[in-house]
Amino acid sequence: MAKTVLVTGGTGTLGKLVTPLLREAGVTVRVLSRTAREASDGIEYVAGNLQTGEGIAAAVAGADTVLHLAGTQKGDGEKARTLVDAIEAAGEFPHLVFISVVGAERVPVESAIDRQTMAYMASKRDAELVVENSGLPWTTLRATQFHDLLFTMVSAMGKLPLVPAFDFRFQPIETAEVAARLVELTLGEPAGYVAEIGGPKIYTMKELERSYLDATGRRRAVFTLKAPGKASRVYAAGANLTPDHAVGERTWEEFLAAKLAAA
Repeated sequence: MAKTVLVTGGTGTLGKLVTPLLREAGVTVRVLSRTAREASDGIEYVAGNLQTGEGIAAAVAGADTVLHLAGTQKGDGEKARTLVDAIEAAGEFPHLVFISVVGAERVPVESAIDRQTMAYMASKRDAELVVENSGLPWTTLRATQFHDLLFTMVSAMGKLPLVPAFDFRFQPIETAEVAARLVELTLGEPAGYVAEIGGPKIYTMKELERSYLDATGRRRAVFTLKAPGKASRVYAAGANLTPDHAVGERTWEEFLAAKLAAA
């Protein structure tokens, strides 16, 4: 079992759920942070920047496992390469665990329009390939969209007088369920690409928008748009879905009710 786990992205939505679970499992947790922070709740923080490489060598030193959660809309491949290069330079050989997205290998991002609409998918695929070809023992989990992310999207769209919805479908999953699975993988043996993980139900983007509007008492018209480009067409056809791996239990309706009640 891993003794010291470095978590990149440990202060994000997913990371904040992962780190206490790792602590409960009895491992030493080190979090890569872009700014210096004092240790708290048994978690050590190391300042570093995956864009510049500054501080990464110190962060990876002595880590048995690196759980790579840090990600943005673009540039994940470069950040993964920076991480792997620092591990190699330090002479370390940790288990590298990565969180990716369902469909990353299926959505073709080729044209300028594709890069504008589906840059996130291409970014995750770039990072997947860096991990896969790193020469390190590795595990990659692909998950569908988190409830939290979709809530941010629909709540922002719900403020508009007319609410647009692309012709996409989503299979939202509870972030905590993904966190629990990642901890299992982090404490386990390297396994390459493992079974995908998705939420229990599939919804159109329009259904998600409408459910939010109804739950918040907003009266808005919702209209469907076709997103441009080949990548969007493939995405709309279901490349981001994994119905055979719908292992999540918490539904969007349950999440939405709890989220709004807590607001």
